[in-house]
Amino acid sequence: MKLYTYFRSSAAYRVRIALNLKEIEHQLVTVNLLKSEQQSEQYLDKNPQGLLPALETDQGVLAQSMAILEYLEETYPQIPLLFGDAWQKAQIRNLCYAIACDIHPIDNLRVLKYLSNELGVDDDAKNAWYRHWVEVGFEKLERLLDSDNDFCVGDKPSLADVCLVPQVFNAYRFNVDMTAYPKIAAIYERCNKLDAFIDAAPQNQPDAT
Repeated sequence: MKLYTYFRSSAAYRVRIALNLKEIEHQLVTVNLLKSEQQSEQYLDKNPQGLLPALETDQGVLAQSMAILEYLEETYPQIPLLFGDAWQKAQIRNLCYAIACDIHPIDNLRVLKYLSNELGVDDDAKNAWYRHWVEVGFEKLERLLDSDNDFCVGDKPSLADVCLVPQVFNAYRFNVDMTAYPKIAAIYERCNKLDAFIDAAPQNQPDAT
């Protein structure tokens, strides 16, 4: 199994965490987003969307992080990341989608590049855009989280934590004031004491610069 990844890709970071938590053997293949290697013919043959990540399996290639996470959950159920009854699973999915569908898409690299290159937005305004939409999303997430839980849902990591940690990592990169979101910050710190999260962190990737 090969994961096409870039060290700062939030979506690839999610999948790295899940692969580690599930103890699935895999190979990392780095694709440099800053050099637009995701638009090379070689990569587009793997993933016509030209985005990261992509997971190459014996059955073919999957190219959306949430689809990859659900595939891993169904194919490797021994260490579940989507657990509990139907209601608890829905809570996990609710948090995942709030991050992966509402926060991340308007703050990802191609949007930021468009703001800079096509619209002529300067770095200060671009960074303000990023912080604004993260803060809007985190304010809602903070309300959804139960302070009695060690992690997003319950006492062990779920797919919700897999999605949350990369988003918080980027929030710190863009100087979001995390003191406004104590429950989110506490879960982030707790997750980052676990080897699966540490090994998946951007600074610990082979292409980290």
